[in-house]
Order: sequence, then structure tokens, then C-alpha cells
Amino acid sequence: MGFQQGLSGLNASAKNLDVIGNNVANANTVGFKQSQAQFADVYASTLVGNAQIGTGVKVAAVAQQFGQGNLSVTNNSMDVAISGNGFYRMDNNGVISYTRNGQFQLDKNGFMVNNQGLKLTGYPVNAAGTIVTGAPGPIQISAASLQPQATVNVTAGLNLDSRAAVPLTAVFNPLDPTSYNNSTSATVYDSLGGSHVATMYFQKTAANAWNSYLAVDGVLVPAVATPLAAMTFSTSGALLTPAGGVATSAAFTPAGGGAAQTLNINFATTSQFGSTFGVNSLTQDGYATGQLSGFSTGADGIIIGRYSNGQTKPMGQVVLANFSNAQGLVPMGNNQWAESVTSGIPLVGSPGSSSLGVLQSGSVEDSNVDLTAELVNMITAQRSYQANAQTIKTQDQLMQTLVNLR
Repeated sequence: MGFQQGLSGLNASAKNLDVIGNNVANANTVGFKQSQAQFADVYASTLVGNAQIGTGVKVAAVAQQFGQGNLSVTNNSMDVAISGNGFYRMDNNGVISYTRNGQFQLDKNGFMVNNQGLKLTGYPVNAAGTIVTGAPGPIQISAASLQPQATVNVTAGLNLDSRAAVPLTAVFNPLDPTSYNNSTSATVYDSLGGSHVATMYFQKTAANAWNSYLAVDGVLVPAVATPLAAMTFSTSGALLTPAGGVATSAAFTPAGGGAAQTLNINFATTSQFGSTFGVNSLTQDGYATGQLSGFSTGADGIIIGRYSNGQTKPMGQVVLANFSNAQGLVPMGNNQWAESVTSGIPLVGSPGSSSLGVLQSGSVEDSNVDLTAELVNMITAQRSYQANAQTIKTQDQLMQTLVNLR
């Protein structure tokens, strides 16, 4: 009789509705991946041959669908979304799990954690700010102040006016404007992060010939009025000397307790044309101490810290893991999966490498559940349930007819 077939159909339809209901319930769960109930027919052993009739249906598997979800922008710079393949690698006191939920925050020790306190893993940085690839570990963001860096190199791109006349006063004096033609200033830093004003003066000595002088905080370097560099130009305005454009180094001891330092002044891009004196570029490589003001994650997973002094510094790199058979992962709840024998071992690497996707900071990946499709599937599963119930009802009526025979 058909009771067994109908009963198996009811069970399968009920489980299908459970799967659909779970998908609908998690339509707003970040990083959730919808599931699909997959069915198989059932046959009992028989010697009848081709006349064999099936005994119903069973749920062969509940397969998760790891398709890409939409990316939504958030107001939290610590949120990170994966665009493409891969999972975040999470550490729970040595127990590793995997997730697509990129909602992170900092705990009291500076570790990047999710809502359950699991630590995001990646590559650390060394003291020089270089990413150290190797075995990934929990990412910890240091809130320590960025140590100052003394200025070593100053690059000045100028144009000196070839039409300028030789100054009336031949002996240079920074307090006498008649002893030089032009000047410009840059802020430089000492080993303690203290700022100092480095002023460069330019004095024309002859056609296509100039002297440059340097004063730091109003004090000449060197102390006597010795030119920092004697510059000569070709008739086309190109700098000929000093060779390579780098002036003689200027050594001085800054006020305020900083260590003695030397400035290398580079005039390589300086020219002498028949136009007004102008400063095209003026840069230096020092900076004061700075406090961490924020950070963001690049597409390659490198976390860049931003400091109050305008500097940036790598603070770690998020890694991703992929699997040969993602459907073999074991769901653990809380948007976490664990590897299994059927999933294969994790293939760990930096975002954007191999088959791994890239990251988008300030975003999260939405659930990949299509509500419209799920509601249609629900209607279909409901019809299947009703049809299987009808077969049981019909079989019951047939049995009742047999019982009533006289």
C-alpha cells in the first residue's frame, strides 16, 4: 500500500519547509549562506526486476549555497566584507573556525574580535612596519603612539629667476634683505619630534650662478655665512652643480635636547628660467610623535593605521582561507564553520592572491537569501506536502472499502 510512500513524502516536505524557514529567518543575518534540501528516491530490495516500485523519498543532503551576497556600506570602519571566495580565519583559544561575517571590533587588549569574542587572524608586522608572512595568528592593533622621526632629507624644487640682479650687499646676512634674492622655509623635526624652521636663502652671484644658505630657527648652519651649496645652471636653465643636485650636508644640534642631526638638501629639480621665483615642491621625511586616530583595511587585507601627525603605518594583514569543497564544511552556528574530511584542508593566503577574493573596508556581506525565491519555494513545498497527504487519504479510503466488503 502507499502509506509508506506518502509518509516519506510528508517527512521530506516537512524538512524542506524547515530548510526554507531557516533561510527566511536568516534573511538579515550578515554573512549567512542559504541552504537547499536535496532529495533522493528510495527503493526496497526486490527480485521482481523492472516491475519494482519505489518506497518513497528521502532527504539526501542539506547543501549550503556559498554564493556571493550583496555588500552593504556601514558606518563602522572595522567592518570588512569579502568580495569573492574565502573565509575569515577565527581563533578561539587555539580552536580555528571560519566565517563570512566581517563585523569586527576591538577588545580591551586590542585584538580584532567578532561578537562572540573570537579573534580574527592574520599576519603581524615587525618593528620596521613590514608584514611578516608565515603562520597566521590573532591580529592585535597597537594603540601606542608613533615615535617621532628626525628629518634627514629635504627636497626643494624651485625656480630661480634668471633675470634677477646680483644683490647690492655681497656678504650674506639673513637679517639683511639686500644680501639675498629669495628665501623659502620648511618645517623639520628633531629626534624628540620637536619642530624647527629651516630657512633656505638664495643669493645670485653672477650670470647662471647662485649661492644657497641655510638657517635653522634663525641660526645659520654652519654658524658662519658659508654657502650651503654653490649652484650653477646651463644656458637652458638646467642645474649643473652640485652634482646630482644634492647640496653639502648641513649638521646642527637642535635646541630642546634633540640629538645632533644632519640635513641633506636636494635641489635636483631646481631650475633657472626667466620667470618669477617660485617653489614647486618642498618635502622632508621627518615627523613629530602621533596618536592613533583610526585605521582601515585595504583590498589586500593590510590594515593601515592613521596617526594624528598625518602619518600612516601597516598594523597587520588579514588572511583568508578557501576550501576545495566548501559544502563539506560543518556548520557550528554563530555564522561559523569548521573544516572536515570532506571539505579538505584550508588554503590560507592574503586577499587577492590565488583564488581568494578581496576585502572592502566599512562594508559587510549581506545574507545571500533571495526572499522572493524562498517564498515561491515555500508554496511549492506546501503543495508537495498537501499532495502527499492526499495519497495517504486515498489509500485510507481504499482500505476502508476493502474492510467493508462482505
